[in-house]
Amino acid sequence: MQDSDMELLFLSIILLLTLFLSLSLKILFSRSKKFTNGNTKLPLGKTGWPIVGETLEFLSMGRKGTPEKFFEERMNKFSPDIFKTSLLGEKTAVLCGSAGNKFLFSNENKLVTSWWPRNVEKIFPTTLQTSTKEESIKMRKLLPGFLKPDSLQIYVGIMDSIAREHLKINWDCNKEITVLPLAKQYTFAVACKLFLSVDDPKHIAKFEKPFHVLVAGVLSIPINLPGTPFNRAIKAASLIRKELLEIIRQRKIELMEKKSMSIRDILSHMLTTTDENGKFMTDLDIADKIIGLLIGGHDTASVAITFIMKYLAELPEIYNGVLKEQRGIAEGKRPGELLNWDDIQKMKFSWNVASEVMRLAPPLQGNFREAITDFMYAGFSIPKGWKLYWTANSTHKNPEYFPEPEKFDPSRFEDNGPIPYTYVPFGGGPRMCPGKEYARLEILTFMYNVVRMFNWEKIIPDEKLVVDPMPKPAKGLPLRLYSH
Repeated sequence: MQDSDMELLFLSIILLLTLFLSLSLKILFSRSKKFTNGNTKLPLGKTGWPIVGETLEFLSMGRKGTPEKFFEERMNKFSPDIFKTSLLGEKTAVLCGSAGNKFLFSNENKLVTSWWPRNVEKIFPTTLQTSTKEESIKMRKLLPGFLKPDSLQIYVGIMDSIAREHLKINWDCNKEITVLPLAKQYTFAVACKLFLSVDDPKHIAKFEKPFHVLVAGVLSIPINLPGTPFNRAIKAASLIRKELLEIIRQRKIELMEKKSMSIRDILSHMLTTTDENGKFMTDLDIADKIIGLLIGGHDTASVAITFIMKYLAELPEIYNGVLKEQRGIAEGKRPGELLNWDDIQKMKFSWNVASEVMRLAPPLQGNFREAITDFMYAGFSIPKGWKLYWTANSTHKNPEYFPEPEKFDPSRFEDNGPIPYTYVPFGGGPRMCPGKEYARLEILTFMYNVVRMFNWEKIIPDEKLVVDPMPKPAKGLPLRLYSH
């Protein structure tokens, strides 16, 4: 039985028990009355089953490869600006369109704050010690020094060398490969090197497998029973945390003995930086934050790379344009010379292609916020404590913002590009993902190497696409390679 089938089975059992054993008509009535909140004008919408809400339908649409339908149906029925639902056991208002994106991104820590599903608390126990708002602020203070363009310049050559080694070992000796697992292997190696200064393949392999189990369970249905993705994620997090704590212990010794003073990675920064009260982070807190960064710096980029390979296989003229640009850059370099920051700035067409891929298949489909006070939006009242959700699906394929939205057209990103807050794979405004530039370098260094080494074709021409919770080809995108 597949993980998704097992999840739905367990959830169905719980739903039946809840309906027939736990809930009385009185409780149902009181929940409904509370949700409509008297005469308050709440957003229109439906909340689905008790407790479960519309989570099953939300997840089911994604697994069918049509996540946008969940939003389109409700936007057409209730409002193109906002509708209410219930997801992951939470009262939720979905804000749609560029105006909804702008509102949420611009009111961070004013009207709304970041919110993580409850299952994250069980996987990352240190998040229980502080509020989501405090955790979000803490991470945003830690990251900019490492992820801003000036700092990332020194990492271009490192990413290039990792991409070359990865393609040589895992691709060049094979006529057929499956992209998604190999893309994950590449991005995980990059993250381990830049965040932890770990580059020993055996060391990386030690927690690479449990890491992928963890990623699969972070946003799964939080059913903590043996065999479920959520249960396996909790166990995998414990294994990874144990390994990271050993790395932290060793790095502390090196720092005390001044053996690693020249290491400029995020781990060393966390170990040597105090908060506003002069306190250092605990080892457990550092381990959990490193796990979170590894997830953020690995999964979205590997999904983007996979879909870039998919579209380049389907669109020969786009592939040839990327190849021409990358060969032009390579011709200006000495044999074996690694990429540098100036080379990356020349990859304009390649990045336009990557951007169009992320418009059509955004790795991050959307995200949650929590209302930290009562407020009004689009004429409706949003009560404090409600969860809010923004979705790329309400703008990325909207013909109002992107004419002929199903057409692959990299020229959309020339000059000033799309209208602000319509293209949001990295968020937007003050809430722009701090890892955007990191992802850009990681993706472009891979494209530079892979197109100059290979041409390729899809082995499964009509491979199904699913979203669970990120988009991916159902079989991982098997390709047949042809060396240049």
